[in-house]
Amino acid sequence: MTRLQVNGQAKDTHAPDDMPLLWVLRDDLGMTGTKFGCGMALCGACTVHVDGEPVRACVTPVSAVAGRAIATIEGMGDDRIGAVVQRAWVENNVAQCGYCQAGQIMTAVNLLKVTPQPSDSEIEDAMSGNICRCGTYPRIRAAIHQAAAQLAQGGKQ
Repeated sequence: MTRLQVNGQAKDTHAPDDMPLLWVLRDDLGMTGTKFGCGMALCGACTVHVDGEPVRACVTPVSAVAGRAIATIEGMGDDRIGAVVQRAWVENNVAQCGYCQAGQIMTAVNLLKVTPQPSDSEIEDAMSGNICRCGTYPRIRAAIHQAAAQLAQGGKQ
């Protein structure tokens, strides 16, 4: 048995040690917000935070994250920056099909934690590993700028 810390709660799994975290989250724990995209850590749809850093859950074995703090899209509403980013996403109508958006939001939250007032080039650099088939990149950039501005003003949830 492996004990995980997911969104501040202890979760136990009997998954094999080499099972990707993505499948443990989705299939074992029922947390379907994290998406499968490519299975090779190239598209960003499966991005979660482990100890505050974005990681690709599709290639991360569950044994590598035992006992570490895992944050998923389901927990972002309880995170001050996460809640502001989610609200900016809605207000900017970022999602089109929506499939990649959980990973996009997880990456954007990390960006704003590391770089509170990112420039366009910093946004492009940080978000470059997240693919949006619908091409909502201009709205993603606008939402990140809006969230940064709101956070600078106190970021009311």
